[in-house]
Amino acid sequence: MRFDEHFLSGVLSNISFLGKEFPEEISFSIDSRTIKVGEIFVAIAGVKFDGHDAIIDVLKKGASGIFFNSSKRGIIDKIDPKLLKNKLLVSVDDTVDALVAMATAWRAKFEYPVIAITGSVGKTSTKEIVSNILKVSNIDHIASFGNQNTKIGVSLNILRMKESHKAAIFELGISKRGDMGVLVDILNPTASLITCVGHSHMEGLGSLADIAFEKRQVFKNFKHESIGIINGDQAILAEVGYNHPVIRFGLKTTNQIQARKIRVIDGNMHFIIKIYNNKYDAILQNPHTGSVNNALAAASIANLLNISGENIVKGLQEPIKVASRFEERKIEKNRGLLISDCYNASPESMKAALLAMDKIDTKSKKIAVLGDMLELGVNSPFWHRQLGRVLRKATSLRHVILVGEMVSWTKKTLPIGVQAEHAKSWQDAIEKLDKMIERDSLVLIKGSNGMNLINLVDHFSEKDLTC
Repeated sequence: MRFDEHFLSGVLSNISFLGKEFPEEISFSIDSRTIKVGEIFVAIAGVKFDGHDAIIDVLKKGASGIFFNSSKRGIIDKIDPKLLKNKLLVSVDDTVDALVAMATAWRAKFEYPVIAITGSVGKTSTKEIVSNILKVSNIDHIASFGNQNTKIGVSLNILRMKESHKAAIFELGISKRGDMGVLVDILNPTASLITCVGHSHMEGLGSLADIAFEKRQVFKNFKHESIGIINGDQAILAEVGYNHPVIRFGLKTTNQIQARKIRVIDGNMHFIIKIYNNKYDAILQNPHTGSVNNALAAASIANLLNISGENIVKGLQEPIKVASRFEERKIEKNRGLLISDCYNASPESMKAALLAMDKIDTKSKKIAVLGDMLELGVNSPFWHRQLGRVLRKATSLRHVILVGEMVSWTKKTLPIGVQAEHAKSWQDAIEKLDKMIERDSLVLIKGSNGMNLINLVDHFSEKDLTC
């Protein structure tokens, strides 16, 4: 099984080789900023940036090859021949189409389990927990990088698959109708899991029922023996007929994978996980209820892969650190702890984060910085008003900074006694938060990625001075 000229010529039409030096290890990148020595650069003409403009830069950084659009051939012709020596240089009609075609054909070469994880929240965390379980079980596997869950990201990760692997774990993300069908046609998963369905990307996906329908398309290409895994606590998933076997996880006793006796002790989640007829004690190192759901989802996948219950529990108890998903950081000048949860935000994830923050037992001053929840469509005002009502249940949170436009609706429903400030942007929030933070404060920063609150997180985070 080789990634070579024969493979490419059989997959891609109108392909032309200007250089045929294939690297020993095949790895692709589309990002000129992070490309590593030996990686093959796929130049993509994007809306804001054209990767073809970075070809010389990536060659100087040690790229082993370039895939480029044939219409950009003139850029290659002007490059110093010394930079092009011993490189793989491939001209195609369209680099995105070529990347997808290569990934689809490469995936078809493997027979081991390929698991797809999708859902409105919890995809990345669930994938990382599964990876931890596989590691403690000494199972060689591939897990997709970070949140590379789009058509391009999935394709890049498929091309990392090797014969030595025993399993592959991918996350799939969608933002508009039809996206899931495209992804599963590329990945062709042998089993798939839906973590949950929530109010995310409603502008592109529609109502909650529409979102659930699109998520269920992850099972689109299933055969009768293929197995789907769903959140059995959600009727919108559980009360649907499927043409294939289904495993359910959740808190209800009707689920095959369950959590019981959940409680927060010293900031950790303690519970009993029931895997069919077997029960195990488990502890997760955070107070977030969503972490239990993610653990159950991961356990369902691991059980499907015939991993022992002991190794499942051992793996899911391993700490995971996913950037901007309830990620703990120290505040500069020893002023306390900051929780970054600003990768994305939906009504469900906002509620979970605030209640998790409320459960943290501390005498420190608690501050919540809440940004707009984007892509909620015409119901956005309603959901932002609901956010204020959620704070009535988080009684230990008495200091709030609202960032953006839609959160002005939240301000109208805040409970009496909550001190609230309103900032138009993350830049405007800097001074307000700086004045509000006291020594040993506990700060939650949560909002949609488009609100750029990660910049606020970086501003107040303790800087790593190590080299």
